[in-house]
Amino acid sequence: MISTTALRLNAKAADTASIDLVEERLALSCIPGNAVVKVHAAGVNPSDAKAATGLMPYAVFPRTPGRDFAGEVVDGPEEWIGRAVFGSSGDLGIRRDGTHATHVVVEADALIEKPDTMTMEEAAGVGVPFVTALEGFRRAGMPTALDTVLVLGLNGKVGQAAAQLATWQGARVIGVVRRDEGYEGHASGGVEIVNSATTDVAARVRELTDGKGAEIVFNTVGEVYFEAAQKSLALTGRQILIATAGKPADFNILQFYRGRHTYVGVDTLGLSSVASGEILRSALAGFISGGLRPFPIVPSAIYSFADAKAAYAAVIGAARDRIILKPPA
Repeated sequence: MISTTALRLNAKAADTASIDLVEERLALSCIPGNAVVKVHAAGVNPSDAKAATGLMPYAVFPRTPGRDFAGEVVDGPEEWIGRAVFGSSGDLGIRRDGTHATHVVVEADALIEKPDTMTMEEAAGVGVPFVTALEGFRRAGMPTALDTVLVLGLNGKVGQAAAQLATWQGARVIGVVRRDEGYEGHASGGVEIVNSATTDVAARVRELTDGKGAEIVFNTVGEVYFEAAQKSLALTGRQILIATAGKPADFNILQFYRGRHTYVGVDTLGLSSVASGEILRSALAGFISGGLRPFPIVPSAIYSFADAKAAYAAVIGAARDRIILKPPA
């Protein structure tokens, strides 16, 4: 039995400002096939805060939130003891106790050995954004050197992960932003920028592709870019959708079937810890080689448990940094 200090959500909050995270001491047990990880760093995702306010109706209370983690295995299968690991999940922190604690119990098959090239904080920040981008490409078809990939919402964390993965595979990437700015992330090749505030996105994509359009559109925003995404798709193109503001979107059925398009919806909350680990493991070679890189973690984006409420507010607000929680030692 291992004792953990955990952040607890004992009831649904009315809004983000009302999220009440309290520290509690809990006892954890490790059944065969599971492992206990001493958490050195944990990612904070928008879904953590949204689930706290009831936007995920299947979220249980009370619970310890948190989907992403990095740390050291302290109990479980002998071959894992003492190893530095990281991982992510769709059910941790939502339907069962998660990673915003000093220790977390997770299936051993969900563990990924942390490369020496990543710090614990960087590894904790990889999870949900890269799982989302990888799952989208896995289901729509991984980009190739013959593809143009249009990333809508380029400088969001999923947008950056998608751009990294696409350029790592040799694809051409066109990224859409909403203001005059460059690409903020890592890439293995050039990323062309379209500012949607001043440019007709679909017209510019057609111009850049000699009228052909993009084989893959990764829409990280939703309805705002839905029409532009439809008009930007090449014949037999695929659009990946991961988010919505809950507003109606006009769907041109004629354009859809005449373009022989495919639409792929991705919801990582439906993925188990083991499935998430398997998805992340498929990109591990890229992180080891440097073709893929974790998000840089700035000191101001690392929060203590005492400041956890501010971390949740930051991830829902305008923060563009990857937000990390550091449990007490």
